Order: sequence, then C-alpha cells, then structure tokens
Amino acid sequence: MSPRSDRNRLVGRVRRYARVGGAVGGAAAKLAGGRLFGVKLDRDRHAADLTAALGGLKGPLMKVAQILSTIPDALPAEYAERLAALQANAPPMGWSFVKRRMAAELGSDWERRFRRFEHEAAAAASLGQVHRATAKDGVLLACKLQYPDMASAVEADIRQLRVILALYGRYDRAIDTGNIHAEIAARLREELDYRREAKQIGLYRLMLAAEKGVHLPTPVATLSTGRLLTMGWLEGKPLLDVARSARSVALRNEVALHMFRAWYVPFYGYGVIHGDPHLGNYSVRPDGSVNLLDFGCIRVFPPSFVQGVIDLYEALRRGDDALAVHAYESWGFTGLNREVIAVLNRWAGFVYGPLLEDRPRRIQESASGAYGAKVAAEVHAELRRLGPVKPPREFVLMDRAAVGLGSVFLHLKAEVNWHRLFHGLIEGFDVKALAKRQAKTLKQAGLSPPS
Repeated sequence: MSPRSDRNRLVGRVRRYARVGGAVGGAAAKLAGGRLFGVKLDRDRHAADLTAALGGLKGPLMKVAQILSTIPDALPAEYAERLAALQANAPPMGWSFVKRRMAAELGSDWERRFRRFEHEAAAAASLGQVHRATAKDGVLLACKLQYPDMASAVEADIRQLRVILALYGRYDRAIDTGNIHAEIAARLREELDYRREAKQIGLYRLMLAAEKGVHLPTPVATLSTGRLLTMGWLEGKPLLDVARSARSVALRNEVALHMFRAWYVPFYGYGVIHGDPHLGNYSVRPDGSVNLLDFGCIRVFPPSFVQGVIDLYEALRRGDDALAVHAYESWGFTGLNREVIAVLNRWAGFVYGPLLEDRPRRIQESASGAYGAKVAAEVHAELRRLGPVKPPREFVLMDRAAVGLGSVFLHLKAEVNWHRLFHGLIEGFDVKALAKRQAKTLKQAGLSPPS
C-alpha cells in the first residue's frame, strides 16, 4: 500500500473520530448541563440531534445504535425510538473503489473468476455491501464485501459506545450497562471475520437441515476471504412488503411459523441463537418459506443457560418463585431480592405470555404499535426505584432476539398457537443431550464451544 493511501486512511480515521467524538461530546455536555446545572434538556430533540450526527456515518456505530434500540432499557425511550429509525442502507462504495477492494481480496484477475459481476451494489449496510454476481457455471451469487479499515472503525466505535453508555448510566441508574457493552463489543469484533461467518452459515445448515420452510445460502470458499464472503443468491421479497401486502392470514401465519422455527430450533436443540433479528436479514418466498441472509451475529450459549430459559417458563406457569430465582441465577443475575425478582417476573411474564396460553393469538394483543414498549417502561421505572440491575452478557442478545422476533410477528399480524410451537421444541428436553449435540455440531462446523 502506498504512503499516500496510508495517509488517506489515517485522515479518514481522524475525521471519523472527530465526528463521532463531537456527537458524543455534545451529548455529554448537554447531559452534564441538565444534571449539574438544572438546565432543562429536551430529550427528544437531543436524541434527534445525536441520531442525525451518528446516522450519517458508514460503519459499526450505526449497527450499534440499531442493536441498542431493540434492547429494552439500554437507552431512554426517546433515544431508542430515534436510533431505531437509522437505515441499514448506507451510501455504497463506487465501482472504482469496489474494483480495488476486490483485487485486494482475490487478486488482480478477480473479474475473470466470475461470468458476471454487477457494478451497482444490491445492498449496502453498516460493515459492508453486497453485489450480485454470476459464477462461471451460471449459479447466481451474493458477494458481501467489507468496507476498508473496518477493524479500526469498530475499535473506535466500541470506545465511543462505552462513553455513551457511561453517560446514560449517570443519567439513569436503572440498568448497569457494563455487560451490554462487553457483549456488543465481542459480537462486533466477530462480525469482522467473514471466514467465521462462513462457518456459522455451515453451522446453521447443519442445525436447520430438516426445516423445509427455511432456506440458507451456500458459501463459496474459493471466492471468499476474511473480508469477502461469496455465497449463493437467495431470491425473495422483503418481509415488510409481505406483511403489508399479504391479505391471507394463512400465509402470514406460515411465515411466522418458519421464522419461529428458524430462530428457536437452533436455540433449544443446540444452544445457538441468531442475535440480529433485523428486518433486512431475511426475505420471504411466494410459498411463505423464509430465507436467512446474514450470519455475522451468532451467539452460542452454555447448555445451562438454555435450561434456565425453560426453568423460568415452568416457574411462571406454576407460580414457583424459588424456581424463578434459580433460573435468574443460572443466567448470571446477582444480588436479587424479592422486589427485584417481582419486577423481572413482570418482564418475563410479558415475553413468555404467548407461550403460556394454549390458544391461537397474536404475539401482543394490545393496540400498541411497539412490541413490549409499555411493559418495558413500567419495568424500567421500578428498576430505577430499586437500584441498578446488571443483565448478564448472555441475556443481552437473547432478550434482543425475543423482542426483535416479537416485532416481526407484530408486523405480520400472525395468529398462532405459540404455546404448542414452544412445547413442540422443548418436549423431552435433556440438558446433557443438548451439551453432546452442541459439541458435536460445533466441531463439524469448525467452531469453538462457548467459554
């Protein structure tokens, strides 16, 4: 790489630090003014200003903002609502830039390795962009190309994320965000490694091999590197388009059924969950089957955590407070008292509610357009009164998946017997059998067991 190119990348990093630091610094000044000097803070306008500053950045901080917006109580409601509006599609790299990046990954003769490679990006997101291509044998491909210098951008944004969460912690002490930061940081670093993502696709192909309603891409190792992931192209419509246009309740229910199994067959069968239920990460085929498109954010749980999820369900079903405490402690919650447990049970009662009723129903039967917003606000108010609760790291993406999927089902207006779907997955559950199955499948996929 030339000295001039190095200088350009350095200048780009400095500008990024300045923009992100300026946005966060402005947030700090306004929050400090409100806290120390009694200045009234217009939180909604402040959130809009911060979102405008961060939303223009191409990179992981936009992804962080989207993640935070779906974790209950990680941020004030005004901030979560604004950050949720950040679009996944950042301005794409131009063709001349793409050619240089592809040459860096596959060599100067890279174009000869494809029959066709489309110049315009089919999709552009926070860490990279996707180009449609055709293999030499005519197979349609999706080439996911990482933006340059993303490792530096991720580390910069992880540091700024710590500042943002610390600021919020001073403003509102209901939630201790230390583990939220650690979990998001770990998953973001993993997402940089496209070889790891290819292995995670392989893992999902093993776990969902029997699911005829779920389709997954096939990685192409000879056209992939650590920063380029080439895989088979999956055709389908965006889920929101289907939710808005499908008049058939049966079709919407079919989509919901496949989405439920795509997420929870891996969790209850193997202790694995997809931690990024973003609407852009799946599409729908005409028959209601679904395509899973992104596998960068995967979480592998200790088998004991899965047992805890089932224990909490049983505790709520039977009204067994001792079993509920055992479940929370098996997840890693500490310092629990009777009042805090009652508050946590209120949130758990909402999340598990559809599973406890043996009847077809919508995932949320209130008129609210935001899944769990009212309950989350009530729980947050109680935790603020009782003192900070520190969610365990494993809980962060599990909770996010539950809320994210709940939002999908809310959009679909699906009316499903969630109770029977859930019991079909946990019938005969054995934690030792899960541990053996998990170890065997992770080894087949070339991945390490959870630490």
